[in-house]
Amino acid sequence: MTAFLARRERFGRLGSTNDAARAWLAAGTPEVCLAVADEQTAGRGRAGRTWVAPPGAALLLSLGFRPTWLAPGHAWRLAAIVALAMADAAEEHAGLRDHAIRLKWPNDLVLEDDAPELAGTGAGGGPVRKLGGVLGESEGLGTDDPRVVVGIGLNAGWARADFPAALAPTMTSLADASGGRPVDRERLLEGFLDRLEARVEALRAGRFPVDDWTARQLTTGRLLRLEGHGGAPEEALALGLDPATGALLVADPAAPGGERAVLAGDVVHVRLAAGPGAPGTAADRGAGAAAPGRV
Repeated sequence: MTAFLARRERFGRLGSTNDAARAWLAAGTPEVCLAVADEQTAGRGRAGRTWVAPPGAALLLSLGFRPTWLAPGHAWRLAAIVALAMADAAEEHAGLRDHAIRLKWPNDLVLEDDAPELAGTGAGGGPVRKLGGVLGESEGLGTDDPRVVVGIGLNAGWARADFPAALAPTMTSLADASGGRPVDRERLLEGFLDRLEARVEALRAGRFPVDDWTARQLTTGRLLRLEGHGGAPEEALALGLDPATGALLVADPAAPGGERAVLAGDVVHVRLAAGPGAPGTAADRGAGAAAPGRV
């Protein structure tokens, strides 16, 4: 067992890895606990979406934390470092170039113009396809018993020929993106855990990798279509992210300083707006059967 894990368990078939990790924390299990599943029967996503993937086609896991050492307003950083650790590990495992995997706010891992990039020649600007999703759930923040569960699902050895027809244009996997390179989920998992341990220790010491987190963002400098909870959709230019809150910063001439913050809870969908010269928007319509969000 990796040294920083207090509990680690693998399931062949499970309802939800998030539910397993949450139950362990509620029962008193110390951090960090890890639940991994080959298949989920009740995987759930952000805003009520679901996760559907064939057995063994994706790396599905959840991590449980008791972040008494982290300011309540910074709990979102746990999901951020999980995403960064997985992006690093997946790139190395699949032979991708550095930073080929991007983060699409608030919770997607994507590849843009992925086939050329894997050959080391692409510079992005093509279709954006979803590789995975990550999202955190929290309880008791600001109390003496804070609990955070971060789930992540990554399309791993899923072959393009087996993608659901309705989602094939919008999704990708490590196997697909690497031109059929074999994906060993156990090796990928161990590579992820090695990187995560270092990032957790850094965060415990008060160090958050702002530069790396910022550099991987797909949305910065792009026109977005934001759809909220019942309100009319709006288009806004993304200026970046706020490293203090994790919020998306968008241009707004009516706001102080010409920008305003959009929190993840304020939106249901974040899409790359179509228009002259706009990049492909495949990832915004779904990615793989892996719907955006928690697992």
